[in-house]
Amino acid sequence: MAKITFNNKTSPFFDALREKIDAYFRDHQIKPTGNFKLYSKTIILVSVAILIYTVLVFGELPGWMAIVGCALMGMTFASIGFNVMHDGAHGSYSSNKKVNALMSYSLNLMGGSSFMWKVKHNHVHHSFTNIDGVDDDIDIRPWMRVNEQQKRYWFHRFQHVYSFLLYGATYFMWIFWMDFHKYFTHRIGPTPIRRMKLSEHAGFWITKLMYLGLFIGLPVYFKGWVDTVIGYSIILFVTGLVIAVVFQLAHVVEDTSFPVPDPNSNKIEEEWALHQLHTTANFATRSKLVSWFMGGLNFQVEHHLFPKISHIHYPAISKLVRETCQEFNVRYIEYPTVLDAIGAHIRHLRNLGKPQMA
Repeated sequence: MAKITFNNKTSPFFDALREKIDAYFRDHQIKPTGNFKLYSKTIILVSVAILIYTVLVFGELPGWMAIVGCALMGMTFASIGFNVMHDGAHGSYSSNKKVNALMSYSLNLMGGSSFMWKVKHNHVHHSFTNIDGVDDDIDIRPWMRVNEQQKRYWFHRFQHVYSFLLYGATYFMWIFWMDFHKYFTHRIGPTPIRRMKLSEHAGFWITKLMYLGLFIGLPVYFKGWVDTVIGYSIILFVTGLVIAVVFQLAHVVEDTSFPVPDPNSNKIEEEWALHQLHTTANFATRSKLVSWFMGGLNFQVEHHLFPKISHIHYPAISKLVRETCQEFNVRYIEYPTVLDAIGAHIRHLRNLGKPQMA
């Protein structure tokens, strides 16, 4: 596939917005990276994960408490991914590159590959958001149909019902299939992956083995196979469900678009920043609890426009983004609550799954 381009010869919207954002950080004399709010959150989340793991593996809990503990571990994993790994992988956690790399490696300790994620998310998803056939994050075929360009199958009629069960399986697939598929094929969808360094190969395999030892080996030794399989399945399901839902609410809802490049030039006829606004939605931005847990990923518009800015600054800069959208008469997509966004996602899936009229 030829490279997709955007009409960036002139970018009046983004130029005006970027000037305001630069002025904000300059006038307030603050860095766009993380600060004590993010660092304290990291300490809390990592400490909670270690505590839950210790109690589950080495302690003695009644069955119902172990189930609750596993569910909480899944939610904690998701929150570490949203807050610590995500900012680290984007280079917005700290102004120190080594610290960012270390924080991104938290994904490896949770079973994934930070190397593969950076290519898939940073380079592909953020560049070509919601473009079918390129953005691997919206390719769940054949199980789901998320835009008009994708083929419809009879079972899509029920996708708005079974989708959340499917989302719960995504983390298992991520760890045990998709990472390895990318590793051995050297591709993410149509996008080739650059040649990995020897240290990156070693990091991929060593951390995968470490993860298996921590979350399969030790639990089996101390708790046996049955308890381990049940507990581990709960952790994977909850982690996958939370991560997938947060992503879907940001891009796969009834108000976002799925642009198609010009078939002759392979070009999107608008500037990149406007493309991000048309394909991305915010939700529950007034909820401090949601923002804390999700690492500001409910401010997806701001994140997609400025991925190098830490999420702790999103509530402040969102005012500037809204203001600029009003000046340029650009729609700013937002849902008031998480439930509103879930409703928009379900309606989108249901509409795309309906039988086509002759």
